[in-house]
Amino acid sequence: MVDERVVARAKRRGLDALVYAPHFTRLPDIRAQARRFSDEELLVVPAREVFTGSFHERKHVLALGLSEPVPDFISLEAAMAEFDRQDAAVLAPHPEFATVSLETEDLADYRRTVDAIEIYNPKHLPRHNRRAGELARDTGLPPFGSSYAHLRGTVGEVWTAFEEPCWSEAALATALREGTPRRVYHRDGPTHAGRCVAETGHLLYENTWEKIDRLFLQGTEPTHPRHIAYEGRFDDAAVY
Repeated sequence: MVDERVVARAKRRGLDALVYAPHFTRLPDIRAQARRFSDEELLVVPAREVFTGSFHERKHVLALGLSEPVPDFISLEAAMAEFDRQDAAVLAPHPEFATVSLETEDLADYRRTVDAIEIYNPKHLPRHNRRAGELARDTGLPPFGSSYAHLRGTVGEVWTAFEEPCWSEAALATALREGTPRRVYHRDGPTHAGRCVAETGHLLYENTWEKIDRLFLQGTEPTHPRHIAYEGRFDDAAVY
């Protein structure tokens, strides 16, 4: 959750923008929080990391520049079609990682839809980051890096620097869609290694079946595809 402490840390780390994409939170609520914490020093950009497919075969896809909400746990095909319809910037976080990522075949199938691929993530082991770099080179997709911070202390551990400044959500989405030149950086040393270990441990906690079943699959969560807020638009694409 973005709050005063997260924003303060981002500013101390010299970030100009912070992408805010909390799980299981609807786009209007994300936008409201992004507006609340944006100021002249830091732009908070609303985004959605959509969980596509079933829990056991889910694939995370990150979308920026959405004009309408997209729920979780719809088919990958339906999610990609909706991102295309909205002309969103579509990113592949943590590719081929665990059971929660786009695979080589997915990147090939949706090469015209995916705009960038993450090449460094604090939750990755070194071999995962190496593999992500290989995928970026093999597919020709531009890279991006992310703190992927589920813990406040990880904010600013990884960042992407564009050659041209992006002072708005639309500008950042356009830069991602158009392949604007950028470089990915990350911190080093024992403190960074400790942050990575902490994020990996948190990942194990938050991705248990019991938690997902309790919080989401009862059909009442805000981003459940059958929630009343979506007015039945995604019923045919829902996997639960």
